[in-house]
Amino acid sequence: MVDLKGQYAGIKDIVNPTIQEIIDNASFINGPKVHEFQKNLEDYLGVKHVIPCANGTDALQIAMMGLGLKPGDEVITADFTFAATVEVIALLQLTPVLVDVDPNDFNISVDAIKKAITPKTKAIVPVHLFGQCANMEAIMKLAEEHNLYVIEDNAQAIGATYTYSNGKKAKAGTISHVASTSFFPSKNLGCYGDGGAIFTNDDALAHTIRGIVNHGMYERYHHDVVGVNSRLDSIQAAVLNAKLPHLDTYNKARQSAARKYSKALEGIASITTPQVSKTCGAICEDCDCHVFHQYTLKLNNVDRDGLVKFLNSHDIPCGVYYPIPLHNQKAYQDTRYNEADFPVTNQLVKEVISLPMHTELDDEQIQFITDKIKEFITNN
Repeated sequence: MVDLKGQYAGIKDIVNPTIQEIIDNASFINGPKVHEFQKNLEDYLGVKHVIPCANGTDALQIAMMGLGLKPGDEVITADFTFAATVEVIALLQLTPVLVDVDPNDFNISVDAIKKAITPKTKAIVPVHLFGQCANMEAIMKLAEEHNLYVIEDNAQAIGATYTYSNGKKAKAGTISHVASTSFFPSKNLGCYGDGGAIFTNDDALAHTIRGIVNHGMYERYHHDVVGVNSRLDSIQAAVLNAKLPHLDTYNKARQSAARKYSKALEGIASITTPQVSKTCGAICEDCDCHVFHQYTLKLNNVDRDGLVKFLNSHDIPCGVYYPIPLHNQKAYQDTRYNEADFPVTNQLVKEVISLPMHTELDDEQIQFITDKIKEFITNN
């Protein structure tokens, strides 16, 4: 699904000596490379504060801790996403409220959010799924009307651009009160282990979060807030620093691969290729509204599991993200949920399939993959 070896080959002359430098000077935790990466990412995103941490799940949890949310507070998020988003809500003894998603871009439904807001609602967590921003303009307006926090889960869309109705643009992760991201190796900007970060333009919130990530300390052995141990190590920061200047190029390569996939699969009635921002109307070369962390198809009257087995039999990896809705996961089942409230999610879990998507995909690979998909559909 991801060719990290091929990507590494293009940057190893930068990565290797930098890692060796860290080993030589033993600046493993909070070393100069961490601060350098933090500043470089702030400049890239156009955000005032980037606070690195140990992983993307911690980033979400720490963002919620920083906002001072209390046990029992309701937090609305999408039903169709990875469990980390709802996991941290539950860990903090907040009340997760799962809602349905949009059938076109798979992101959280604004109408579903509206219906779910109660006097106990304190925050909304939109997940920028598969590389495309949720409808942030409408979500932020809704949050303002109801005095709610918004926490962007930007684990899959770093480098994506959101365009407002008036033409104004902003990077994913810089629109809400606070945002989180993951640097898991397979992400668009990934390190060679675990890593994450929190973004915010709020000075006071950034100060609080900087304490939380380091055991609640601003001064050694002085614990001013309840914190955790969640720091990005210097080696991971060095890898990310080497990759960050290439992020836009990496994302353009993903967009190019997505265009080729969609072109090869157009006109097949049983396949719906990924939809992009309404302001673009296509996977264009002029913006980054979708950075294709995943290239995900919807299948209509196709044996999805059969297709997975067929592709695997030809050494073609593929993924099903996500086969079970969160509201049906044993850990998060709740009598408040009604199956009728999740028609889109319940359909998507039966229909979606993600194809290999990374910076090293070539035309021959894309042709081979799409030919095999057509072969399966024709014969079944």
